[in-house]
Amino acid sequence: MFNEERRLDQPIRWAMVGGGRGSEIGHAHRAAAARDNFFTLTAGCFDLDPQRNLEFAQNIGVATERCYTNYQAMFDAETARDDGIQAVSVATPNGTHFAICTAALNANLHVICEKPVTFTVAESEQLKALASAKNKIFAVMYGYSGYQTVHQARAMIERGDIGEVRVVNMSFAHGFHNTAIEEHSPGAKWRMNPEISGPSYVLGDLGTHTFYLASLMTELKVDQLSCMRQSFIESRAPLEDNAHVMLKFTSGAVGTLWASSVNAGSMHRQIVRVVGEKGSIEWWDERPNQLLVEMQGEPAKTLERGMGYMADDDAVSCNRIGGGHPEGFFESWANLYHRYALAMDAMDKADTERLDALWYPDIDDGIEGVRLLECCVESADSDSAWVKF
Repeated sequence: MFNEERRLDQPIRWAMVGGGRGSEIGHAHRAAAARDNFFTLTAGCFDLDPQRNLEFAQNIGVATERCYTNYQAMFDAETARDDGIQAVSVATPNGTHFAICTAALNANLHVICEKPVTFTVAESEQLKALASAKNKIFAVMYGYSGYQTVHQARAMIERGDIGEVRVVNMSFAHGFHNTAIEEHSPGAKWRMNPEISGPSYVLGDLGTHTFYLASLMTELKVDQLSCMRQSFIESRAPLEDNAHVMLKFTSGAVGTLWASSVNAGSMHRQIVRVVGEKGSIEWWDERPNQLLVEMQGEPAKTLERGMGYMADDDAVSCNRIGGGHPEGFFESWANLYHRYALAMDAMDKADTERLDALWYPDIDDGIEGVRLLECCVESADSDSAWVKF
């Protein structure tokens, strides 16, 4: 069970860039950070509109004098304070991540960044080097990776329950953008603008999530991939709203990834199915409290979150309430923020032994997500040629 008695010496003074009024993801960050009293929202630069920014900050309890009109002003002012912020979450459009994260690290702040981290692997590698030089944590917000069932799957695959992995099928394919909703949705519009979102739409917005989950569960490494992508809403070109990727792993296993926002009628369909030589494991984010296990020659069974037969992985400490009570998205995010705080505390105390024992999605995981996008774009633009990962 989750240990609610665990505490830091003091909550981490924390700020946000982006995630203002009406931002679903901004609310998820704040709710997750507040859950265990490990973070205190101390400052923020939430909105490009000064008046809306100030009103929002006041309404969520951030002091007026610590509500800033731009991120650099916030970093400069907070660095000069004895009680200045220690960490920042970046919940802004993709094209701004590199500049904001660079400025944050140069201000000696720990960083939690939305994905994809940057447009290019080279930029992400620069952030990794800077975080290392500054001795700061760089976490990446793969928000679905805090579910207990994901880590149960990982533990079962690692100990060989389903045998050697042969096939990994991944999908994140919803239908909410099957028409040109970007014409009246600002949140969708920037995602389909290559200057802001980068060289990909659904692969970056959706595919990187399920790719990370599969990588976490299996620890497989990609050798080569082939990608085809389409813009079924023609105005979205050159960005894709549908993509299929074939993958060859270094172990000899193979995989597929389907990312789509035009899967009409579908809610999410974020599913990871791992097929081994003896059986298969399947996880679905719309049913995150259950894990489907199918062994050849045996009845299929469904494992339920919170039960005594589940792995008690202290690396996540993610079982927050007993079995039968459904947990969901906010609990997954809170589990991640819990781990981020412990990692930041260990880094600040130079406790390398504790830090090495902690799991959380870090900059290396973010780099692999960006690498996926680079390789997919290269392959798709070369008539789906196989590309070395």
